[in-house]
Amino acid sequence: MALLPYAYPLARPFLFSLDPEEAHERTIDALARFGGTPLQWAWCSARVDDPIELAGLRLPNRVGLAAGLDKNARAIDGLGAMGFGFVEVGTVTPLAQPGNPRPRMFRLPQAEALINRMGFNNDGLAAFVANVKSSRFHSGLRTSGGRQRMILGLNIGKNAATPIERATDDYLACLAGVYPHADYVTVNISSPNTKNLRDLQSDAALAALLAALKSRQAELADEHAKPVPLFLKIAPDLDESQVQAIADALRKHAIEGVIATNTTLSREAVKGLPHADEAGGLSGAPVRGASNRVVRQLRAALGEGFPIIGVGGILSGADAVAKIEAGADAVQIYTGLIYKGPALVQEAARALRQRRGGR
Repeated sequence: MALLPYAYPLARPFLFSLDPEEAHERTIDALARFGGTPLQWAWCSARVDDPIELAGLRLPNRVGLAAGLDKNARAIDGLGAMGFGFVEVGTVTPLAQPGNPRPRMFRLPQAEALINRMGFNNDGLAAFVANVKSSRFHSGLRTSGGRQRMILGLNIGKNAATPIERATDDYLACLAGVYPHADYVTVNISSPNTKNLRDLQSDAALAALLAALKSRQAELADEHAKPVPLFLKIAPDLDESQVQAIADALRKHAIEGVIATNTTLSREAVKGLPHADEAGGLSGAPVRGASNRVVRQLRAALGEGFPIIGVGGILSGADAVAKIEAGADAVQIYTGLIYKGPALVQEAARALRQRRGGR
């Protein structure tokens, strides 16, 4: 039997005694080092089977890991052992970059939240692809037990030094690099921690970016003889007219799916708390309402059948169900994993399966 229900509650006080980024780095190091070894039993969990077809992909269940936790794709095997139906790694940029100065990650435990201003720190596209290719978990269509493997998403962005007018070049370079190794590719235009990045959500800039990506996607599909769907990740800090404009662009350019949402710039829900005034994106429980609102607006604008992955504020099975009821087809977690531990994956997956009539 896995130690999962007991290991994280024991480990969390130690991890929370560390600087948040140091705790993050130590966790990824352990997952990368011990994934696929007997020590993996400290966090592994039986995957809940609740398959769904989404954007031409068959997800083993509807609970995924959001991008940002494993920026360099070092711990795919270790993360996959937690029972996710899909795991998304990145964000990767064409060239390695250090990100923003430290400290750049802050816990707000009273609100079950984080603020980060990491700034797409990563080792660059070449190292990222090498790590993906070396992943044992992703090396075959099925796991050693004969079950369908999880789905792998690769999240792409632009370098901080690249002028916003040349952002498309970075996204095209990343798309070409990750395409052969991805089940789906997420285009991240919504991080608040890269200067002017969110400007790409505006009408003209978004149209130009999506048109270029779709053209290159078609070329890569022919070159590699496989389709790889594109998802667009958007912010929660959008009004209804902006959400409608993005939905129209998704339809117009035949983008296969959307991920809603990234972190928020709002501090309304954490006013007065320590670190609340730190710059960066706020994630966790306080973003739940805004994320669910954007998901509802997207579903209304896009209609039934358009793939929506909901992320933001999932810290329980009930939160995952609420995201689905808002209009999402599947969900992703990140901050909830830090506060609740790997047991949250199975809790959320079981809740979603039960809602659909499974046991």
